[in-house]
Amino acid sequence: MSVFKANKKRDHNKVKMFLDGNVDIQRYDVLKYKQFDKLTDKQLGFFWRPEEVDILKDAKDFKDLTDFEQHIFTSNLKRQILLDSVQGRSPNLAFLPIVSLPELETWIETWAFSETIHSRSYTHIIRNIYANPSKIFDEMLDIKEIVDCADSISATYDKLIEYNDLRTRGLASYDEYEHKKRIWKCLNSVNILEGVRFYVSFACSWAFAELKKMEGNAKIIKLIARDENVHLASTQQMLRLLPQEDKDFAKIKEETADECKAMFVDAVEQEKQWADYLFKDGSIIGLNAELLKQYVEFIAGKRMRAVGVDTDYNTGTNPLPWTMSWIAGGSVQVAPQETEISSYVIGGTKQDIDNNTLKGFSL
Repeated sequence: MSVFKANKKRDHNKVKMFLDGNVDIQRYDVLKYKQFDKLTDKQLGFFWRPEEVDILKDAKDFKDLTDFEQHIFTSNLKRQILLDSVQGRSPNLAFLPIVSLPELETWIETWAFSETIHSRSYTHIIRNIYANPSKIFDEMLDIKEIVDCADSISATYDKLIEYNDLRTRGLASYDEYEHKKRIWKCLNSVNILEGVRFYVSFACSWAFAELKKMEGNAKIIKLIARDENVHLASTQQMLRLLPQEDKDFAKIKEETADECKAMFVDAVEQEKQWADYLFKDGSIIGLNAELLKQYVEFIAGKRMRAVGVDTDYNTGTNPLPWTMSWIAGGSVQVAPQETEISSYVIGGTKQDIDNNTLKGFSL
């Protein structure tokens, strides 16, 4: 594999998304798939920093939560950290070595960068809420349900990365059709991650905010969910376009239809197990394990239909309709005057005041 290899007189509009030569010049005057360029623009326009959201009140709120509520909040935070730790690095590792279009290459890089913002936001939350932040990170791998979920996501990434290496090394055992099959399965897994796997945790964060608790955290999660919707749009686009541009992928889609449906079902079952783990000691106002199970089925059914996967899940009525105002994140503002940066918030607490701060000021 070379960082740069000239592809002279290549018709950009005939180049396929993957396995069709490396990207030489990052040019955006000619775009085969404008939708990926638009997604990049949208994601860049959504740029935000976790420090823009003030969570001082959350620290007090957390102390006032019951032990059961603290269990829900902390467990979800740990799970989100581990999932985004996987997703923060994986798109670049898996897809960049095989991408062939500059607009898709740039989208993948932008996508992965936004995932690192999510990881940084969790550290921002932990630093401000917990007396011993390191303890939260150190305990993360002790929860089997979290590790099992991360392993499930990593598996298809690892299989694709393994085959990327076979191709790079030019080994005789390399088979392009098998490579495409691994690309397809990996994209389906990532699509499920972006569209299904976070939503039990998201709903819990928003449920606390509906009760006027942990509102800063909920606003950060809303920003993350807004990003995830953009990422989901990209994986859905890839899954729709690949069978159209390459007959191998059309065949693979048919061959793996049952397997891809099973991936959705397995993810839903893991989310249901997570709901049981969170609510093993009871419920909170407006939310319990049973409602979350219905909710994840509702979300999964919509995601399955969006990529042409048959579903038996109910997609008619959202069992948690109040979550829609949080998911409809396109209206979220990240300008300083619109977000809760403490220096802009009326009633916010400024902690870096010393004897010289008001020097020269008189009434």
